[in-house]
Amino acid sequence: MRDLVIAMTGASGAAYCLRLLEVLVAAGRTVHLTISPAATQVLRHELDLQVDLNAFDPQQLLPADGQVSSDSKLKLLKPDGGGGYAASSIFSDSEVFTGKIVYHHYRDYSSGIASGSFLTGGMVICPCSMGTLASIATGQSQNLIHRAADVHLKERRKLVVVPRETPLSVIALDNMKRLAEAGATILPAMPGFYHSPKSIHDLIDFVVARICDQLGVQNELIQRWGADSSRG
Repeated sequence: MRDLVIAMTGASGAAYCLRLLEVLVAAGRTVHLTISPAATQVLRHELDLQVDLNAFDPQQLLPADGQVSSDSKLKLLKPDGGGGYAASSIFSDSEVFTGKIVYHHYRDYSSGIASGSFLTGGMVICPCSMGTLASIATGQSQNLIHRAADVHLKERRKLVVVPRETPLSVIALDNMKRLAEAGATILPAMPGFYHSPKSIHDLIDFVVARICDQLGVQNELIQRWGADSSRG
């Protein structure tokens, strides 16, 4: 199995990326992670997580039980919606091996993921801000995230872009169209409701499951349409 690249940028929806990281690492995949400065602001605001891009540790994103305060926003994202918290896991009881996350600073162009000769199984930008979307659509390799995305496009590898914005301007729609025409998959963070979600966790898992499907990562995160014979 080839390594995967995950980039987190400054759109709302940081929980999608953290759950995606957890699922991929739990599935035994090696994930090359890069994070924009704006994404750290979102992590702090939405999930009370302090991430140091210059001294990064995976546990800053996937903290152990004892590292989470009693009033942390992370506790709201448990599967049962309760106040519990599973050690080494944000949203589930699965064990997470953080050693399979390889971090790359967003300014480090010497990283392997900046080159087409570094083989990967695909890249996901989750969540993807409109600024990042525009930069990639116009070929501006201003940081490692842009460059890695450009590499995946030019090498005809899977690039999944997960925008989280509403409403969408004509400029944003044009940029999405341009990326789609270049070979990217545009997968907006739009949860479905036909699987009868009962918690925020279920809504997050819907989007993460669809991302994993695009990467060819088997998962049972959601009840799939047609899987229930009672639907006819």
